[in-house]
Amino acid sequence: MTKPAIIIIGASSSIAKAFFREQHERYPQHLIITISRHSVEDLYTSPEMHHRHIICDNSPSEIARVIDDIAPFIPTTQSITIFNGQLHNANFKPEKRLEDIQSDYLQWLFTVNTITPLLWLKGMGELLNNNSQCVLTCLSARVASIDDNSLGGWYGYRASKAALNMAVKTLSVELTRRAKHCKCVLFHPGTTDTPLSKPFQSNVPEGKLFSPKFVAIQLSNLLTQTVANGQVDYIDWQGKPINW
Repeated sequence: MTKPAIIIIGASSSIAKAFFREQHERYPQHLIITISRHSVEDLYTSPEMHHRHIICDNSPSEIARVIDDIAPFIPTTQSITIFNGQLHNANFKPEKRLEDIQSDYLQWLFTVNTITPLLWLKGMGELLNNNSQCVLTCLSARVASIDDNSLGGWYGYRASKAALNMAVKTLSVELTRRAKHCKCVLFHPGTTDTPLSKPFQSNVPEGKLFSPKFVAIQLSNLLTQTVANGQVDYIDWQGKPINW
């Protein structure tokens, strides 16, 4: 019998590593499959831990290769959680005005924040069926909410995460036909103490900068409460709905 699996994609992020540890503590007998572009030294392991780490550069061909490799585990997987996401790098930072918009930055953001998660969802979603009971989660953001956008700015990040939201919403419609017991979640972790938020932490109110461990616990708790109802849960770290 295939061991129940937990799949974590983008496993090198701070939240993903905390989530890995949290999931192992909750489900010590489950197989945890972690996937990232590089090796991750602090994904601790031990002889009794059921853990497999896979390196993937997130190109379409490599994603297809990895999915083919782990295909036997996907139909009975308990959860697939995608942590891929970027906001800035050494060359780009979020736009404050129209003059800051750059094609290269937009293409990079959409590749990382929208296209890569969707390729993973495509490959794994094709292997789910009406016997599967899986929660598929992507890290989204409150700034992806069109209704909530009253500050402006951050054109590319907002748009790429909003596009991810629409893609996952569309997936949820299809899953009602091919994997009706599966559930999609879009999760806003709040401002977490990670490299992504570092340049913006000075503006965070006291008590609103969360540790990766706290966010991982919140997400783990929320995943146990999901109900497969054909709808996407677009929620924050408290489990409160976010307007689309």
